[in-house]
Amino acid sequence: MSDNVVTRFAPSPTGFLHIGGARTALFNWLYAKHTGGKMLLRIEDTDRERSTDAATAAILDGLSWLGLTWDGEPVSQFERAPRHRAVAEELVRLGKAYYCYATPAELEAMRESARAKGLPPRYDGRWRDRDPSEAPVGAKGAIRIKAPADGETVVNDRVQGEVRFPNKDLDDFIILRSDGNPTYMHAVVVDDHDMGITHIIRGDDHLTNAARQMVIYRAMGWDVPSMSHIPLIHGADGAKLSKRHGALGVEAYRAMGYLPEALLNYLARLGWSHGDDEVMSLADMIAWFDIGDVNKGAARFDFAKLEALNGVHMRRMNDAELLEIFINTLPYLEGGPAIAARLDDTGKAQLLAALPGLKERAKTLVELVDGAAFLFAERPLPIDEKAAALLGGEAREILRGAHAALKAIPGDWTAAAAEAAIREFALAGGHKLGAVAQPLRAALTGKSTSPGVFDVLAVLGREESLARVADQID
Repeated sequence: MSDNVVTRFAPSPTGFLHIGGARTALFNWLYAKHTGGKMLLRIEDTDRERSTDAATAAILDGLSWLGLTWDGEPVSQFERAPRHRAVAEELVRLGKAYYCYATPAELEAMRESARAKGLPPRYDGRWRDRDPSEAPVGAKGAIRIKAPADGETVVNDRVQGEVRFPNKDLDDFIILRSDGNPTYMHAVVVDDHDMGITHIIRGDDHLTNAARQMVIYRAMGWDVPSMSHIPLIHGADGAKLSKRHGALGVEAYRAMGYLPEALLNYLARLGWSHGDDEVMSLADMIAWFDIGDVNKGAARFDFAKLEALNGVHMRRMNDAELLEIFINTLPYLEGGPAIAARLDDTGKAQLLAALPGLKERAKTLVELVDGAAFLFAERPLPIDEKAAALLGGEAREILRGAHAALKAIPGDWTAAAAEAAIREFALAGGHKLGAVAQPLRAALTGKSTSPGVFDVLAVLGREESLARVADQID
């Protein structure tokens, strides 16, 4: 076995890349990056009834959006079926596996008998030592592996520790069905061996499979990779994560306005930690991650924590970088396409100028769309209910005076110049600054909350600002 670490992510293309799969991919990717190794991608598409090209595309798209790149081309498990068959037949030649001709009725009788005794259903080994010449004429047998009958199989797991399985529970399981198709259990071992996988990192729902797969490795005389079975993710209520908890495809998180880096930071913290560090960059995660530090217990998914963390990442991010991610994500965000349609160079410059104020108030890119909408609104602005309340009574008179004060600004139109003019107007008229700033904000944005009103004036520019205020005076 070489020193180079090779991990793999092996999803089944029966749906989107869900959040548990994304975390498994992340742990494989981080471990490969941390050790200077590789992560390969295998699409486990042997279930032809449920596997679709659309699901494969969705998984690749989800991984790409998260930035979890893989090395080389994705491998299709289905296309490797001839190799899986060849290994199963080789095991028969080696005397490590055999053809079984038990009929469906016989297998059902074994299950019934076990059930009656309160035992798990097991194959009774009736063809294990029989001569194949006894096979019924024209019958196609399945190939079963000869599992060890006594002792135990020990999985030395880097997360779960030493896990022991009594061999009497493993039974002689099928590796090649009578129709010539390999079973999942067998295909996985052959693929992992042929792809040179050194470290298997997957959900702990595969822990019992590990013992059976070790039987195949040993029968072929192959090295068993290092195994790490990570705990599943639970909902905030402690139940196994389901659709109602947010077990959605990662594309749903993109549409909800989460940054890939924030989502990866949150997923990394589900079951793994580095001291008290909550907020981590990708570089931090790569430097710190070790699979041996993953907890045994299930982690709980909490949307409120994810949202708060996303807000921190948005505020920390360089404005130009955030702008680029925001623009690329607009097609997926509610209200985003409307902004994208109006985003010319001037609009981009305005958005960049407004970002420092906008990102202070937003925890997601969806909230950023909402906050930025005033920049791209058509005049006369739609005014929401709270803003309309700020424009009643004497507010229009105050606005009239504020409009005149702003119109009289000499020289450059800046946030500082606007602030000086409004402060002077408020002082002269005996108004509190808020009594001027609030109706001004409502007139400029159509909302009661926004970035600082003087920043809004600076970003909108002289002409647009004065026109929006005038719309509310007339």
